[in-house]
Amino acid sequence: MKRSYRMAYALLLSLFLVPVVLSVDAQSIPDWVRNMALWYGQGDITETEFLNAIKFLIENDIILIETAEPEPQFKMINVIIPNGNSGMGNAGFYIPLNAQVKAGTTLVWINDDVVPHTIQSQDEDGSVIGLFNSDIMSTGEQFSHTFEEPGVYNYFCTLHPWRVGSVTVT
Repeated sequence: MKRSYRMAYALLLSLFLVPVVLSVDAQSIPDWVRNMALWYGQGDITETEFLNAIKFLIENDIILIETAEPEPQFKMINVIIPNGNSGMGNAGFYIPLNAQVKAGTTLVWINDDVVPHTIQSQDEDGSVIGLFNSDIMSTGEQFSHTFEEPGVYNYFCTLHPWRVGSVTVT
């Protein structure tokens, strides 16, 4: 009989595409539903008949189902290089200037300026390092990097070195 209950729970869980938390008041399960689970496990009733028994348990709050929002498999954040970002005296910066993200997030830099730009990772002394470095990006082009480890990552544009930004990963 235990095998039948396991099959019933497995079937119930397979009906949902999001993570679920089940709360079952086992004392309130009617004997006829227990029999239905046994008969289903033995192949004596149809799946529809068995699912109707499960539906009864859900509708009568014997089985409570709480769905949990799944964590996205990946997160993506855009960083815009706005138009007018090339001149030293211009007010353009990266938007956002300091992206604050969780580990596993992919940043996508988008060049919305009318002139080319690069994204170059740098160490604490301001030297270029090989962590994430783009080719020259013309207007409309993009560059992306996924940040797996917590920390603060600084970057700048080699064509316009006064344009700096950072990424804080938690």
